[in-house]
Amino acid sequence: MNLTYLYEQLYRWWEQNKRVLPWRDTTDAYAIWLSEIILQQTRVQQGTDYYLRFVRRWPTVDELAAADEQEVLREWQGLGYYSRARNLYRSAQMIVERGWQPFPRTFDQIRQLPGIGDYTAGAIASFAYDMPYPAMDGNVYRVVARLFDADEPFDTSHGKRRFHELIMQLLDRQHPGLFNAAIMEFGALQCTPTLTDTETGESRCDSCPIGELCAARRHGTAALLPVRKPRPQLRKRYLNYTIYLAEQDGRTYTLIHQRTGRDIWQHLWEFPLAESEGALLPLPEGSTAVDLKHTLSHQQLYARFRKQTVRELPDIPDTRRVALDELDEYGLSRLTLIALEKLKLF
Repeated sequence: MNLTYLYEQLYRWWEQNKRVLPWRDTTDAYAIWLSEIILQQTRVQQGTDYYLRFVRRWPTVDELAAADEQEVLREWQGLGYYSRARNLYRSAQMIVERGWQPFPRTFDQIRQLPGIGDYTAGAIASFAYDMPYPAMDGNVYRVVARLFDADEPFDTSHGKRRFHELIMQLLDRQHPGLFNAAIMEFGALQCTPTLTDTETGESRCDSCPIGELCAARRHGTAALLPVRKPRPQLRKRYLNYTIYLAEQDGRTYTLIHQRTGRDIWQHLWEFPLAESEGALLPLPEGSTAVDLKHTLSHQQLYARFRKQTVRELPDIPDTRRVALDELDEYGLSRLTLIALEKLKLF
């Protein structure tokens, strides 16, 4: 592999095509960490607004650590994968407890934070401190797989070790932060899963500035890469929610409860729930409801949100009586927010 040519072409492409994003103009490790956590499993366009709100509300790790967890979950509301928000909050508290402010300065310290793996630690270490660690996100796995025509599944233990060896062969140790940013952006915009530009209809491989180095292009296998291990069958769950509504003194009240235990949406709030097997429960005649389908990483959720107007709210254990117009003070799942919008309750 001609690394000099690779760096020249990659960095030239980067300067001409990189997106202007707020976390790219800083070496503040705290801000970079926030952006990396938010952008896990979130598109850049959606994540940018959340990033800006977080850094405005909690501009330092000390301020984030001093926040209430429910505040953090509410600010995260709508992004999904709420374990990221809980880990963000726990990490901030750990940093303060261990005196690592304004942010940990070594890879090993960063790696100890909850919810941070090798990829995120490498990204922070290289972008903030220019340390020679790779940042292997899905886009980078795709670029590396095609450059080396590597057809081993990258999401197995052995595959991850193999791809780490390959990226270490490419890493620019003089400019690791620049290299990581450029190759990640290259995978996001140029070396995409679809090899044809949807706007122009042209082949992305034909316009690729590093195509001369690409083994998959030579062998005609780019469309087949990268390879994933077979995905497990999704577990199907059927969730039946009842939104009780009662009028009192000109306001509408409802019941919610907080999820506990190791399950989806831990610590978030939801309406009284009955989970059924095999199908959603029959809908009483005349009821108003909305049915939603929601896919998580290992689960397929079928949810029904039914409105039920009552004179008085029922006495259900472990629920809290709240005004409907105060629901935005509680952390709710994205699925619940969609249901409330469709039912015109939010």
